[in-house]
Amino acid sequence: YRLGFLLLRGNDVFYGDFARELDLAVSRSQRFRGVATIDFAASLAPDEIAAQMRKLAARSRAIAVVGPDHPTLTAAVEALKAKDQPVFSLLSDFAAGIREGYVGLDNRKVGRSAAWMIAKAAKKPGKVALFVGSHRFHGHELREIGFRSFFREHAPDFTVMETLVNLEANDVTHDAMLDLLARHPDLAGCYVAGGGMEGAVSALRAASPAQMPVVICNEINAVSRAALADNILTMVISTPLAALCRELVALMAHAIESGAANAPGQTFLPFDIFLPENI
Repeated sequence: YRLGFLLLRGNDVFYGDFARELDLAVSRSQRFRGVATIDFAASLAPDEIAAQMRKLAARSRAIAVVGPDHPTLTAAVEALKAKDQPVFSLLSDFAAGIREGYVGLDNRKVGRSAAWMIAKAAKKPGKVALFVGSHRFHGHELREIGFRSFFREHAPDFTVMETLVNLEANDVTHDAMLDLLARHPDLAGCYVAGGGMEGAVSALRAASPAQMPVVICNEINAVSRAALADNILTMVISTPLAALCRELVALMAHAIESGAANAPGQTFLPFDIFLPENI
């Protein structure tokens, strides 16, 4: 089988790791002999991602995509489904009810877990900042919902500020974090719900605030591991990439062999939590 994968930002450490794990999962599958074709989206523009999806699908039996929840992508998935070509959403759901399945984390629980840690670890209640990559990422939206609902329900003495959009870009996150620290010396916590973790860490290292806020980010790598060790980050919520890729490849093979599912499903993987004391 030729399986196609469309990820974001090829220069990003996380997506580089993701691509390697996908390659391994396909090559090591005992169920079938397969070849992985892995492309990276040139931008977050829905029409460009949809165009890349169509190109990838033309040379694949099934595809899996990280993308925004947008009508343009939904239309592309519908067209592929009409040709009996399964499409899976990865990490952040889109085209719900049309795509073959979603594989990733339970993003609402991820957001609530980040909020719980900030509420527990902050020295005292104060302002809390939240970054999302885009208004169109369903996964980030669910993380924001979980994050805000936890504070509303369990820690109402904290003030969750207006959500910031960082386009998953490290330079945007770096500048926004420096601005936050300068304007809000009482910043109690911050959660980077999508990409941009490296920018947040570099800003915190540069500013070195007298009272470090509780900062939660995603995905463990050399930068986040070092930031945990230096007590710049309090917690990292990480995707179990190897397990996710094995599960995804098995689901894609099943869809090719058995046809479309009657009820498109969701597969949630348990997320990993890294703290300064368990790295």
